[in-house]
Amino acid sequence: MNEQAFGVLEYGALRALVRRGAQTEAGRARADALMPLGDLGRVRLELRAVSECLELRRRGARWSFSELADPSERIARLKIEGAVLDPSSLLALARLCDQAGEARALVQSEREAAPTLWEIVAELPRELYSLAARVTSKILPSGELDDRASPELARIRHDINRLRSSITRSLEGLMRRADEAIQDQLVTIRNDRFVVPVRADHRGRVAGVAHGFSSSGMTVFVEPLETIDANNELQHLRETEEREITRILATLTDEMRRELPAIERASEAVAELDFVAAKAAMALGFDCVEPEVTTDGALELVDARHPLLEEALRAEGGAVVPVSLRLDAERPVMIISGANAGGKTVVLKTAGLLALAALSGLHVPARSASVPLYASVLADVGDRQSLAAHLSTFTAHVSNISRMIELCERPALVLLDEVGTGTDPEEGSALGVAVVDHFRGACGAHVIATTHYSGLKQYAANESGVTNASVEFDEKTLQPTYHLLVGVAGSSSGLEIAERFGFPRDIIRAASSRVDDSARQASDYLRRIKREADEAEALRRALEEERAAVAEKYERLERDAAKREAERQQKFEQTLRAGVAEFEQRARELASRIEDRAERIRVEREAERRAAELRREAQRAAQAARGAAKANTTGREGGVRVVRRSGADAESSSASQSTSFGTARASSASPASRASSSSAASSSAPGATEFRPAAEQREIAKGDAVRLRSFGKTGTVESVRGEEAEVRVGNVRLREKVKNLELLERVAVKPDSPRLAQLERLAAERPTTQVRLTASREAPDAELNLIGRTTDEARDAADKFLDEAALHSLPRVRIIHGHGTGALRRAIAELLRDHPHVASFAPAPPNEGGAGATVVELR
Repeated sequence: MNEQAFGVLEYGALRALVRRGAQTEAGRARADALMPLGDLGRVRLELRAVSECLELRRRGARWSFSELADPSERIARLKIEGAVLDPSSLLALARLCDQAGEARALVQSEREAAPTLWEIVAELPRELYSLAARVTSKILPSGELDDRASPELARIRHDINRLRSSITRSLEGLMRRADEAIQDQLVTIRNDRFVVPVRADHRGRVAGVAHGFSSSGMTVFVEPLETIDANNELQHLRETEEREITRILATLTDEMRRELPAIERASEAVAELDFVAAKAAMALGFDCVEPEVTTDGALELVDARHPLLEEALRAEGGAVVPVSLRLDAERPVMIISGANAGGKTVVLKTAGLLALAALSGLHVPARSASVPLYASVLADVGDRQSLAAHLSTFTAHVSNISRMIELCERPALVLLDEVGTGTDPEEGSALGVAVVDHFRGACGAHVIATTHYSGLKQYAANESGVTNASVEFDEKTLQPTYHLLVGVAGSSSGLEIAERFGFPRDIIRAASSRVDDSARQASDYLRRIKREADEAEALRRALEEERAAVAEKYERLERDAAKREAERQQKFEQTLRAGVAEFEQRARELASRIEDRAERIRVEREAERRAAELRREAQRAAQAARGAAKANTTGREGGVRVVRRSGADAESSSASQSTSFGTARASSASPASRASSSSAASSSAPGATEFRPAAEQREIAKGDAVRLRSFGKTGTVESVRGEEAEVRVGNVRLREKVKNLELLERVAVKPDSPRLAQLERLAAERPTTQVRLTASREAPDAELNLIGRTTDEARDAADKFLDEAALHSLPRVRIIHGHGTGALRRAIAELLRDHPHVASFAPAPPNEGGAGATVVELR
């Protein structure tokens, strides 16, 4: 994209806003090089990266690249074979690797929410952490090598410290012996050698080599003869230390050089992440949104704000008045008129700068935004007159527009400020219409133009595809409001503005008398249209307020109704829990009266199974009640019909609700028992919430006689799995959805034990809770196949299977769950771990299915 409009739209200042949020030199360099992109995929990728960065910040995850110097020079030196980096350079590269690794780990932990950012750091190797650790373990933050950088360096430094201590002790002893000749009792270093300060007049008292005098000449620094050999040895050790340090630095540099490609990728990733974070910081600072960028869509800005103007007004304590506009294929041109200093040019600059920002991968300050992928954004804004270039106002505009016509490339956005100004109004108006029409037709551009010319206003009013707009002007205060009014042309209000700026009234009156009648009538007409538009807007706002008040009232009523319903539901669930607890208590009392231990254990197991089934049925009943409350109608859920009483009857009876529980599987009960339960439920207290088995709605079970609605044939249910059943019709087996089956005849099951009848009679003694127990199968299987079921279905089936097995005193059962993803195996293990019937469980032996099955030992 050409840079023709960058200057007048202040694109450089936009770059500076982004640059402010960067932490590294590389990030700031990328902000300085920010440009609109011409590839739609690249633009969307950049925008997504900023959105993902903002999402990570909202989650509390953000990276930081503090104290990270520009690594480019150090990387360039690293490319030179044989070059050895100094400790500070190695530390800087180690810091780069460490912070790049931390950023990678942070993004990796949130990669599902940030796939675009993950692509930036995904290729960074994990070795960067260990490389950085090796460098920082050998080089201290001050830049000095640690004594533990190598065993040899540790030995050398230990010898140096030992020798320094020995020399110091020797010199201190000498100074005590020749105390009158010593200037200060202080061991000093001169020329990297240990010396003592001797008075100049006692120079002969201390034999040795002089290393210079003090500035006053009163002290001579002497290296005694007895420490010369030790000082020489110390110098040799220091040279050895320097050689060892150079060797360590060369080794570390070679390690860095081997990882040079990874370091370069880390440098690129850090620069890109810092650039993205800088764009995200700008988006946060100006409350921006991600714009939608399309190839041939509309330019639509809703409540858009100019970021540079907003920043300036913030400093003054003001706020920007947002603007909204739309240009599309049907109406690609907008002509903006209205008062001087009313904000027309601000609208132009806002639209242009936000379009450039969106194409540069930046979020834009607006409530929502949609921007086409413009190939060129062209602008003629401001007065470009120049004495040096021999350009008047008019010729400067004409020259610039001529250049824009040459550069215009579809799709384009063209911004024209005061088009046709600077010459005769009639000719300027005609020229303005022609220029706008050319960009619209020949270039197929979106055009926004400002004007004071009536000819352009009439052109917008009469031409299809051209929209009139104006900036609002308050005639009472003679002040602009800066609101953009779409669909209404505006009066220039030049005389009113001149009066506001202090023009003498006699001049204003004289000017008014010279205004042409037709021009005055046109101005009055525009004002009348404006007043009518204001009245319509006021009426619309009043209606909106009234609608909001009504909506708030209904919302309040709904909240009150929901609160009352929640209270009723809570009371209902309390009644359910009380019923279940009462059944369990009565069952325990019954079992405690049985003297035979084996029979008591069997009855207790039966009671536990029935209690578990009762709890499940109560849960289904509660869910059915909640569903019925939401629909405010009679609902059916899991074979239980819920009838809700409304009004005061339901509320007054909630405390005395009587609940009748049926079995979870209606097929396990006889018709007589179901009828008995129904009659008991129907005889509950008036106004109570009733739960009674709905025989016609119960779940279809194995052995039921059914009619296939799609064929009109009858058959027998062979098996039921989820929402599908296998039905045998004659010698043919068919798979059909359960909802397409009509129940004709239920399976009759005979009771098998007098203890069930005892429990039935015991439960029936309670007037408020009626419990119906059903018989189990004569010979339950010792194996359960769960393959193909969901985890929830598998848990329920396994729970019932264990109840049946425990009831018939089976010592050992096998549950087949298969290998698969392991979800079924984990779900079954979780169930078995706390199940009351399970003594132990383990994977099956290889000949019984191995890890695809679980063997359960029962209590």
